[in-house]
Amino acid sequence: MDNRWYAHWRHVFKLDPEKEIDDATLDAICLSGTDAILLGGSSGVTFDNTVDLLARVRRYSVDCALEVSTLDGAVPGFDGYFVPFVMNTKNADWLMLKQLEGLQQYGAFVPWEATAASGYIVLNEQSTAAKVSEAEANLSSQDVLPYVWLTDRLLHMPVLYIEYSGRFGDMSLLARVAAELDQAQLFYGGGIDSADKAAQAAKHADTVVVGNVVYDNLQAAISTVQAVKRMV
Repeated sequence: MDNRWYAHWRHVFKLDPEKEIDDATLDAICLSGTDAILLGGSSGVTFDNTVDLLARVRRYSVDCALEVSTLDGAVPGFDGYFVPFVMNTKNADWLMLKQLEGLQQYGAFVPWEATAASGYIVLNEQSTAAKVSEAEANLSSQDVLPYVWLTDRLLHMPVLYIEYSGRFGDMSLLARVAAELDQAQLFYGGGIDSADKAAQAAKHADTVVVGNVVYDNLQAAISTVQAVKRMV
């Protein structure tokens, strides 16, 4: 049965548990009209800082999900969970072994009906995500397509995430990826710091994820919500 609890998400704010966010900013983000708050980060995610941020977001009615990137940060109480697989990694730890380790320890407690595999294609070689996961990120459009087919058509992962992590990506590549998908929901994240960039990504991605600008320019971050919704 296809149980995509995130299917209606078009705009998502991603918050890093390691980064400080004041109450006024969090209030504005959670009441902005975004479809969900996603917690996750490439480094420094712990049980304590994840629990703390979850408790603060839980004061609002917005969906709140966790990107489970570390065992230390695996926290119960979220509306849903994404387990990331870095499809273009050169290190099997990030493609299968870390996920297997997590299931060996916590598999009996996984809420499967609210857990989804997310196939990441990381395309910014300078990003922390690329360096930590040892992703082969300097790929041409043609090089990306086999990873898309692997994720979507062979492994049937429900989410394909194009991740530029801090840099605005190639929208022509995003359009090509969207055209190749058979069943996966296409997430895009990276470098969205304005309404215009959010709208560009929303032309092709099913779900647009906005992250760093939350900490740098709150008003610009808020403007991305309606920009995405207008494209829908």
